[in-house]
Amino acid sequence: MEENLLNIPEKTADTGDSCSCCESCKTKERSPEEYRSLMNRLSRIEGQVRGVKGMIERDAYCVDILNQVSAINSALNSFNKELLGNHIRSCVVENVRSGNDEIIDELVKTIQKLMK
Repeated sequence: MEENLLNIPEKTADTGDSCSCCESCKTKERSPEEYRSLMNRLSRIEGQVRGVKGMIERDAYCVDILNQVSAINSALNSFNKELLGNHIRSCVVENVRSGNDEIIDELVKTIQKLMK
């Protein structure tokens, strides 16, 4: 990834689904498809959050706001499921194959956090 003047990462050409997970840097190169899918989900969620903010500004009815917040939570859960699945299929598998079984403990802790 390259960074623009605002230090916001921009996706550049990718080498594929290879995982660059390492103990010191903890990064992952994503395929263009994975990157685009995750970014699209986040953009939709961002729009939903802005919508709820607008509802508050317009004094919308509480239940209507709560319904929108529920939709945001569902969208975040879907994002997490997609990201976690990608993580397991790439980073976890690669680490286990290379003998780093500590990745399993990290995965278990991550799943426990997600299930709170």
